[in-house]
Amino acid sequence: MRHCINCCLQLSPDDTHEQRVGCRGGPHHSRHECPVCKGENKIVFRVDGKQMNLLAVLEVRADGNESWGGFFRFKKGKRCSLVFGLIIMTLVMASYILSGAHQELLTSSPFHYGAFPSNPSLMDSENPSDTKEQHHQPSVNNISYMKDYPSIKLIINSITARIEFTTRQLPAIEDLKKQELHMFSVIPSKFLPNSKSPCWYEEFTGRNTTDPYLTNSYVLYSKRFRSTFDALRKAFWGHLSHAHGKHFRLRCLPRFYIIGQPKCGTTDLYDRLRLHPEVKFSAIKEPHWWTRKRFGIVRLRDGLRDRYPVEDYLDLFDLAAHQIHQGLQASSAKEQSKMNRIIIGEASASTMWDNNAWMFFYDNSTDGEPPFLTQDFIHAFQPDAKLIVMLRDPVERLYSDYLYFASSNKSADDFHEKVTEALQLFENCMLDYSLRACVYNNTLNNAMPGP
Repeated sequence: MRHCINCCLQLSPDDTHEQRVGCRGGPHHSRHECPVCKGENKIVFRVDGKQMNLLAVLEVRADGNESWGGFFRFKKGKRCSLVFGLIIMTLVMASYILSGAHQELLTSSPFHYGAFPSNPSLMDSENPSDTKEQHHQPSVNNISYMKDYPSIKLIINSITARIEFTTRQLPAIEDLKKQELHMFSVIPSKFLPNSKSPCWYEEFTGRNTTDPYLTNSYVLYSKRFRSTFDALRKAFWGHLSHAHGKHFRLRCLPRFYIIGQPKCGTTDLYDRLRLHPEVKFSAIKEPHWWTRKRFGIVRLRDGLRDRYPVEDYLDLFDLAAHQIHQGLQASSAKEQSKMNRIIIGEASASTMWDNNAWMFFYDNSTDGEPPFLTQDFIHAFQPDAKLIVMLRDPVERLYSDYLYFASSNKSADDFHEKVTEALQLFENCMLDYSLRACVYNNTLNNAMPGP
């Protein structure tokens, strides 16, 4: 039974309305046509004082259910994508495990289980079976550790006995200039005094239609950075200084360098420092210019390419240079002070350790040692440069390096064999050469697990 304010209606089996006038006091059996329905097949009721057709309301509710159905279908699509992704991950993991045969799938360092014990008293033990008395036991799958431990101990002792640290003779500035004439002609010996970063103005001889990045090797050899240089290209002319009919652009070098061994957290520090409003980095996180690109090296195993000139490296700091230039040209002292606080950084970790190119370019080596290092050139231009060095426990770092860079079929035994082989090669080198010569021996570097 449905009620309305005008009458009481009951839907009879033949879809006609029965009017029960005065139904508030009880049903009456007199039949009259409902004055509101006017004989139509409608069921009328009031909502908030307004007449509404119940069937129309039902239709609206049906549309709402349809929209909810579309929502659930959308959710179902996302669930299907998630399930599909999990299936792919499962297949990849299964193939990885199967390709490793019976080797161990590693998720943590084998040294947590005593592969190279940190207890000095254990290192002095002559019998490998004494390791059973220690709290940490070798991994069952790392069988090669137990087998080769005595020989590895002898190798380490042999290397340690031959280590001798000697003072390195720094090259003269004139000798450095002979090696890099163009670089010394571009980078001045003095920088602007009112800038925290080492910056200077140089004349730009092109026109307003000239593309300043047309020959930049970073743009030519990598598509990833083209959008960055497109933005720099559009803003380039507006950041020039004009005087006496000439145009000048601001050039800058980094104030500080983030360097370190691979897998030591250089990228994490880089990401954190980028959040500071007064710290600006190069357009590329790791240009590797000092150690590789200026020699024409992308990957040493791929051979040599055209050398990247120093101008290509300086282009990477144009975005920061534009902001510093804006502060130098500002009329208000407040704006000048704000922009002059900007410092520029660069985060190529290889600046610390990669000197592999020296043997291809420097002939006058002494006893197998490189006559010039990357650090010599940076110090020649920037004696006040700041170096932030990222280091890590060497054993843990090497293992992390192995997991990141090594090919498939990774296992504790494979890692152990690679380290053993590298130690043997290093020992053989120490028999005939100095410690520094062996460290800079590119053949030995390639033998170690890593990049």
